[in-house]
Amino acid sequence: MASAGSIFGIGNPLLDISTPVPLSVLEKYGLQPANACLAEEKHIPLYIELVKDYKVEYIAGGAAQNTIRAAQWMLQVPGATTYVGCVGKDQFGDELKKAAEGDGVKVQYQVTESAPTGTCAVLVTNKDRSLVANLGAAQKFEFSFLSTPEVKESIEKAKIFYTTGYFLTVSPESVIHLGKHAVEKDKIFVVNISAPFVVDFNFDKLSSVLPYADFVIANESEGQAFGRKAGWGEDLEVIATKLSALPKENKNKKRVVVFTQGSQPAIVFDGEKIHHFATPKIDPSEIVDTNGAGDTFVGGFLSQLVQGSSLEKCVAAGHYCAGLCIKTSGCKFSGKPNFS
Repeated sequence: MASAGSIFGIGNPLLDISTPVPLSVLEKYGLQPANACLAEEKHIPLYIELVKDYKVEYIAGGAAQNTIRAAQWMLQVPGATTYVGCVGKDQFGDELKKAAEGDGVKVQYQVTESAPTGTCAVLVTNKDRSLVANLGAAQKFEFSFLSTPEVKESIEKAKIFYTTGYFLTVSPESVIHLGKHAVEKDKIFVVNISAPFVVDFNFDKLSSVLPYADFVIANESEGQAFGRKAGWGEDLEVIATKLSALPKENKNKKRVVVFTQGSQPAIVFDGEKIHHFATPKIDPSEIVDTNGAGDTFVGGFLSQLVQGSSLEKCVAAGHYCAGLCIKTSGCKFSGKPNFS
């Protein structure tokens, strides 16, 4: 069973500003449905427009934090998860900490006065979501924070480390440090590719951390982006097989590659063969929005991985979490999980 501090996540803590919008808003700001990007200068007025013209909902977010919150909810073991990132010394940072701790996560935020807590516009259109992240304080995370006594203790205690491609734009040296620790101590290191733009614009940084990855997780568009960049084409089974075979530091574990495909079966290469794990069917009328589905899939997956469950059960838990998430507005959890 999982114990306190079993899963350690690091990423960009963001306050989600979520609301349904017409497609015209996406067109106005040059955005695509079901996509994610970092905010540019042209996107800054978007945040003001959302708060002013739409009924918004504030939710504790950031991809890695969503995953850790989902894993914590699934495990129901106080403090089973730890989450590290950087927030501003402001009300939003306080709200994020309160929300994550309310979900049972042990939060270890670096607090900076040089930038406000990061925010993410979550634009919901026809049940798809487009994410525009203004990292703010999240991008001020300092590698030295991992050397503070409290965080060092959490690193030593953890069995699984998790991060996202998004965080590679902030502190790849932090990810490599955790990866090296995982190799040295024969722990599990999990990387989520997170978005096609991570592959397109940060391929070198992604490639620098993959040698430490025991598990690589992505959705189909992210997997295909990797295949195109690597010159492998767009066949997900081929990409999973070749990605698994890339150089790896920990020779004791074969690299597992997991590609989710929405309602289609997940493709998993376990280092030896391809598996297809069906996604439970959900009535389209029950779908509220898909925001956070990928994050919560990984949370469910990690909740079983830390308990030594089979790949099949890990994926089933991922599908269970994602299925609940898309029936809810935003990435939120209530009650207790009913997964067996």
